[in-house]
Amino acid sequence: MSTIFVVDDEENIRLLIKQYLQREGFTVETFNGIEELNHRLQEGYPDMFILDIMLPGQDGLSFCREIRERSAVPIIFISARRKALDRVTGLEVGGDDYLSKPFSPRELVARVRSVLRRTHAPTDSDNSILVGNLKLNPGDRLILIEGQELAITNKEYDLISLLVMHPQRTFNRQELLDRVWGYDYEGGERAVDDLVKRLRKKLKESGSQANIQTVWGYGYRLNGQIQKHIY
Repeated sequence: MSTIFVVDDEENIRLLIKQYLQREGFTVETFNGIEELNHRLQEGYPDMFILDIMLPGQDGLSFCREIRERSAVPIIFISARRKALDRVTGLEVGGDDYLSKPFSPRELVARVRSVLRRTHAPTDSDNSILVGNLKLNPGDRLILIEGQELAITNKEYDLISLLVMHPQRTFNRQELLDRVWGYDYEGGERAVDDLVKRLRKKLKESGSQANIQTVWGYGYRLNGQIQKHIY
Protein backbone atom coordinates (compact mmCIF):
# COMPACT_ATOMS: atom_id res chain seq x y z
CA MET A 1 0.00 0.00 0.00
CA SER A 2 0.96 3.63 -0.36
CA THR A 3 3.12 5.47 2.17
CA ILE A 4 1.77 8.80 3.41
CA PHE A 5 3.63 11.48 5.37
CA VAL A 6 1.39 13.57 7.64
CA VAL A 7 2.71 16.96 8.77
CA ASP A 8 0.76 18.85 11.46
CA ASP A 9 1.85 20.58 14.66
CA GLU A 10 -1.21 19.28 16.55
CA GLU A 11 -0.47 15.85 17.96
CA ASN A 12 -4.13 14.84 18.25
CA ILE A 13 -4.67 15.62 14.54
CA ARG A 14 -1.62 13.57 13.56
CA LEU A 15 -2.74 10.60 15.63
CA LEU A 16 -6.31 10.76 14.35
CA ILE A 17 -5.23 10.82 10.70
CA LYS A 18 -2.68 8.06 11.28
CA GLN A 19 -5.27 5.86 12.98
CA TYR A 20 -7.80 6.13 10.17
CA LEU A 21 -5.30 5.75 7.33
CA GLN A 22 -3.58 2.74 8.93
CA ARG A 23 -6.99 1.15 9.40
CA GLU A 24 -7.38 1.41 5.60
CA GLY A 25 -4.03 -0.27 4.99
CA PHE A 26 -1.81 2.77 4.37
CA THR A 27 1.68 3.12 5.82
CA VAL A 28 1.79 6.40 7.74
CA GLU A 29 4.60 8.49 9.21
CA THR A 30 3.89 11.70 11.12
CA PHE A 31 5.90 14.90 11.65
CA ASN A 32 5.30 18.03 13.69
CA GLY A 33 6.98 20.41 11.25
CA ILE A 34 8.89 20.84 8.00
CA GLU A 35 12.33 20.71 9.62
CA GLU A 36 11.65 17.25 11.01
CA LEU A 37 10.14 16.20 7.68
CA ASN A 38 13.16 17.38 5.67
CA HIS A 39 15.46 15.12 7.67
CA ARG A 40 13.25 12.15 6.77
CA LEU A 41 13.10 13.11 3.08
CA GLN A 42 16.83 12.50 2.80
CA GLU A 43 15.91 8.80 2.92
CA GLY A 44 13.20 9.00 0.26
CA TYR A 45 9.83 10.41 -0.68
CA PRO A 46 6.36 9.09 0.20
CA ASP A 47 3.47 8.44 -2.17
CA MET A 48 1.59 11.43 -0.71
CA PHE A 49 1.89 14.32 1.73
CA ILE A 50 -0.96 15.44 4.00
CA LEU A 51 0.19 18.89 4.97
CA ASP A 52 -1.05 21.56 7.35
CA ILE A 53 -0.57 25.12 6.12
CA MET A 54 0.07 26.88 9.43
CA LEU A 55 3.17 25.23 10.86
CA PRO A 56 5.96 26.41 13.17
CA GLY A 57 8.96 27.57 11.16
CA GLN A 58 8.42 26.98 7.47
CA ASP A 59 4.75 26.96 6.48
CA GLY A 60 3.06 24.39 4.28
CA LEU A 61 2.61 26.65 1.27
CA SER A 62 6.29 27.51 0.96
CA PHE A 63 7.22 23.84 1.39
CA CYS A 64 4.81 22.93 -1.39
CA ARG A 65 6.40 25.49 -3.71
CA GLU A 66 9.84 24.02 -2.97
CA ILE A 67 8.81 20.39 -3.39
CA ARG A 68 7.12 21.16 -6.72
CA GLU A 69 10.51 22.18 -8.11
CA ARG A 70 11.68 18.58 -7.82
CA SER A 71 8.70 16.28 -7.33
CA ALA A 72 5.08 15.72 -8.36
CA VAL A 73 4.21 13.74 -5.21
CA PRO A 74 0.52 14.43 -4.45
CA ILE A 75 -0.20 16.91 -1.66
CA ILE A 76 -3.44 17.31 0.27
CA PHE A 77 -3.61 20.45 2.39
CA ILE A 78 -5.49 20.46 5.69
CA SER A 79 -6.00 23.82 7.32
CA ALA A 80 -8.13 25.85 9.72
CA ARG A 81 -8.26 28.50 6.99
CA ARG A 82 -11.71 28.14 5.47
CA LYS A 83 -11.94 31.03 3.00
CA ALA A 84 -12.21 30.25 -0.72
CA LEU A 85 -9.07 32.31 -1.37
CA ASP A 86 -7.05 30.06 0.95
CA ARG A 87 -8.23 26.97 -0.92
CA VAL A 88 -7.42 28.59 -4.26
CA THR A 89 -3.95 29.54 -3.05
CA GLY A 90 -3.26 26.02 -1.85
CA LEU A 91 -4.22 24.56 -5.22
CA GLU A 92 -2.37 27.16 -7.25
CA VAL A 93 0.96 26.57 -5.50
CA GLY A 94 0.74 22.89 -6.44
CA GLY A 95 -1.63 21.19 -3.98
CA ASP A 96 -3.86 18.42 -5.31
CA ASP A 97 -6.69 18.89 -2.80
CA TYR A 98 -7.63 21.05 0.19
CA LEU A 99 -9.66 20.10 3.25
CA SER A 100 -10.71 22.60 5.91
CA LYS A 101 -10.52 21.84 9.64
CA PRO A 102 -12.46 20.45 11.37
CA PHE A 103 -12.93 17.64 8.87
CA SER A 104 -14.37 14.16 8.84
CA PRO A 105 -11.61 11.52 8.95
CA ARG A 106 -13.71 9.37 6.61
CA GLU A 107 -13.84 12.23 4.11
CA LEU A 108 -10.07 12.62 4.32
CA VAL A 109 -9.63 8.91 3.58
CA ALA A 110 -11.95 9.28 0.58
CA ARG A 111 -9.98 12.31 -0.64
CA VAL A 112 -6.71 10.38 -0.26
CA ARG A 113 -8.03 7.50 -2.35
CA SER A 114 -9.44 9.88 -4.96
CA VAL A 115 -6.17 11.80 -5.38
CA LEU A 116 -4.11 8.61 -5.55
CA ARG A 117 -6.45 7.17 -8.20
CA ARG A 118 -6.23 10.37 -10.21
CA THR A 119 -2.46 10.75 -10.01
CA HIS A 120 -1.68 7.06 -10.49
CA ALA A 121 -4.49 6.22 -12.86
CA PRO A 122 -3.72 3.15 -14.99
CA THR A 123 -3.98 3.76 -18.69
CA ASP A 124 -2.68 2.04 -21.80
CA SER A 125 0.88 1.91 -20.49
CA ASP A 126 2.24 0.41 -23.70
CA ASN A 127 1.08 3.38 -25.77
CA SER A 128 3.23 6.49 -26.08
CA ILE A 129 2.83 9.60 -28.19
CA LEU A 130 5.79 11.32 -29.83
CA VAL A 131 5.68 15.03 -30.72
CA GLY A 132 9.04 16.06 -32.09
CA ASN A 133 11.51 15.03 -29.40
CA LEU A 134 8.82 15.06 -26.69
CA LYS A 135 7.47 11.66 -25.69
CA LEU A 136 4.32 11.28 -23.60
CA ASN A 137 4.00 8.03 -21.63
CA PRO A 138 0.40 8.05 -20.32
CA GLY A 139 0.72 4.83 -18.36
CA ASP A 140 3.59 6.17 -16.26
CA ARG A 141 2.47 9.84 -16.38
CA LEU A 142 5.88 10.73 -17.77
CA ILE A 143 7.10 13.35 -20.20
CA LEU A 144 10.47 12.58 -21.78
CA ILE A 145 12.61 14.98 -23.81
CA GLU A 146 15.33 13.18 -25.77
CA GLY A 147 14.86 10.29 -23.35
CA GLN A 148 15.30 12.46 -20.25
CA GLU A 149 12.40 12.79 -17.82
CA LEU A 150 10.95 16.29 -17.55
CA ALA A 151 10.35 17.21 -13.90
CA ILE A 152 6.80 18.57 -13.80
CA THR A 153 3.93 18.78 -11.34
CA ASN A 154 0.71 16.81 -11.61
CA LYS A 155 -1.19 19.78 -12.98
CA GLU A 156 1.57 20.53 -15.49
CA TYR A 157 1.38 16.93 -16.64
CA ASP A 158 -2.43 17.06 -16.89
CA LEU A 159 -2.21 20.18 -19.03
CA ILE A 160 0.49 19.05 -21.45
CA SER A 161 -1.04 15.57 -21.82
CA LEU A 162 -4.43 17.08 -22.63
CA LEU A 163 -2.89 19.24 -25.35
CA VAL A 164 -0.72 16.42 -26.72
CA MET A 165 -3.71 14.10 -27.01
CA HIS A 166 -5.71 16.78 -28.87
CA PRO A 167 -3.01 18.35 -31.10
CA GLN A 168 -5.38 20.08 -33.52
CA ARG A 169 -7.70 21.49 -30.89
CA THR A 170 -7.58 24.91 -29.24
CA PHE A 171 -8.85 24.96 -25.66
CA ASN A 172 -10.19 28.14 -24.13
CA ARG A 173 -9.19 29.00 -20.59
CA GLN A 174 -12.46 27.90 -19.02
CA GLU A 175 -12.21 24.49 -20.69
CA LEU A 176 -8.69 24.09 -19.32
CA LEU A 177 -9.85 25.09 -15.84
CA ASP A 178 -12.61 22.49 -15.99
CA ARG A 179 -10.41 19.72 -17.39
CA VAL A 180 -7.25 20.30 -15.34
CA TRP A 181 -8.46 21.85 -12.08
CA GLY A 182 -11.96 20.38 -11.96
CA TYR A 183 -15.43 21.83 -12.29
CA ASP A 184 -15.57 22.85 -8.61
CA TYR A 185 -12.42 24.99 -8.80
CA GLU A 186 -13.13 28.46 -7.46
CA GLY A 187 -10.11 30.31 -8.85
CA GLY A 188 -9.91 32.46 -11.95
CA GLU A 189 -8.51 32.00 -15.44
CA ARG A 190 -5.21 33.57 -14.35
CA ALA A 191 -4.32 30.16 -12.94
CA VAL A 192 -4.24 28.78 -16.51
CA ASP A 193 -1.91 31.53 -17.73
CA ASP A 194 0.43 31.02 -14.77
CA LEU A 195 0.56 27.26 -15.31
CA VAL A 196 1.23 27.67 -19.04
CA LYS A 197 4.01 30.15 -18.28
CA ARG A 198 5.76 27.73 -15.91
CA LEU A 199 5.35 24.80 -18.26
CA ARG A 200 6.64 26.75 -21.27
CA LYS A 201 9.75 27.65 -19.32
CA LYS A 202 10.43 24.01 -18.47
CA LEU A 203 9.83 22.90 -22.05
CA LYS A 204 12.17 25.57 -23.42
CA GLU A 205 14.92 24.80 -20.93
CA SER A 206 14.68 21.10 -21.74
CA GLY A 207 15.06 21.68 -25.48
CA SER A 208 11.57 20.45 -26.36
CA GLN A 209 10.50 20.76 -29.99
CA ALA A 210 6.87 20.93 -28.86
CA ASN A 211 5.50 23.99 -27.14
CA ILE A 212 2.23 25.62 -26.14
CA GLN A 213 0.91 28.21 -28.56
CA THR A 214 -1.28 31.12 -27.51
CA VAL A 215 -4.38 31.72 -29.59
CA TRP A 216 -4.90 35.37 -28.77
CA GLY A 217 -8.24 36.23 -27.25
CA TYR A 218 -9.19 32.58 -26.89
CA GLY A 219 -6.82 30.09 -25.29
CA TYR A 220 -4.04 27.60 -25.99
CA ARG A 221 -3.12 24.66 -28.22
CA LEU A 222 -0.13 22.42 -28.82
CA ASN A 223 2.45 23.72 -31.26
CA GLY A 224 3.88 20.59 -32.79
CA GLN A 225 2.91 17.73 -35.05
CA ILE A 226 2.38 14.24 -33.71
CA GLN A 227 4.83 12.03 -35.57
CA LYS A 228 3.67 8.62 -34.50
CA HIS A 229 2.17 6.44 -31.81
CA ILE A 230 4.60 3.97 -30.30
CA TYR A 231 3.26 0.65 -29.09
